[in-house]
Amino acid sequence: MSSLVPPFTLEIATQKVRLAEDGWNSRDPERVSLVYTPDSRWRNRAEFITGRAEIVAFLTRKWAKELDYRLIKEIWALTDHRIAVRFAYEWHDDSGNWFRSYGNENWEFDAAGLMQRRFACINDLPIRESERKYHWPLGRRPDDHPGLTELGL
Repeated sequence: MSSLVPPFTLEIATQKVRLAEDGWNSRDPERVSLVYTPDSRWRNRAEFITGRAEIVAFLTRKWAKELDYRLIKEIWALTDHRIAVRFAYEWHDDSGNWFRSYGNENWEFDAAGLMQRRFACINDLPIRESERKYHWPLGRRPDDHPGLTELGL
């Protein structure tokens, strides 16, 4: 991953987006935290998070609540050291209520390619289980599974 550093080309940014999606689909807070700087700053919905320890705590809480989590990310825009993505993920709560959460993230990277800032805006849409679009086994989205654009999201 050392070659995935700024300044970004479309190819490099696309690879970083897919690696981020794969990491989040692992639902492993420790693994995910390692792509952020030790002092990374986040805004996630109305929550403000600083540093890897807070990232791990946040993701641990998140995935304890958002069960059977499956995520797709898609690049939206980029500059030399920033990437904007849009995403949608599906999950259910402990009562079996399904949701599709839609959002946008703005990412800023340091010279080593670690994310130093992440700003996320997210909205949750209740869906019926029959409306789900993500049916792959938990973990990495298969390469042949449609992305957001192909799914009409």
